[in-house]
Amino acid sequence: MPTYIMLSTLTPEGRQTLHKSPKRMEEVNKEIEAFGCKVVSQYAVLGLYDFVTILEAPDNETIAHLSVDLGSRGTVNITTLAAMSTAALRRKLEEPKHMA
Repeated sequence: MPTYIMLSTLTPEGRQTLHKSPKRMEEVNKEIEAFGCKVVSQYAVLGLYDFVTILEAPDNETIAHLSVDLGSRGTVNITTLAAMSTAALRRKLEEPKHMA
C-alpha cells in the first residue's frame, strides 16, 4: 500500500479532549484501521504540529476521505503528504526515460 505522512495540529477543542482522555489517541488509531488504513508509526512532536503519523492507505482517495472525516470533527487540523522511500525514488531516477 502507498505511504502517507499525516501532520496533525490539535484545535483548542482537541486539546481539551486529549487532556481529559489521553486514551483518545489509541481510539482514533483504531478508527483509522477500521477505515482500511494502517498506522505504521506515530510521534508526538514539538513545533508547528502536534503529531506526525506515518500511514499506509489503499489509494489517494481513501487517505483524502480519512483526512476530511478526521478534520470534520473540529478537534484537529490535518495536512497529508504522499511519501515514497528514497530507494523507490532512486530506482525511478535510474530509468532511461529523462526530459533533459
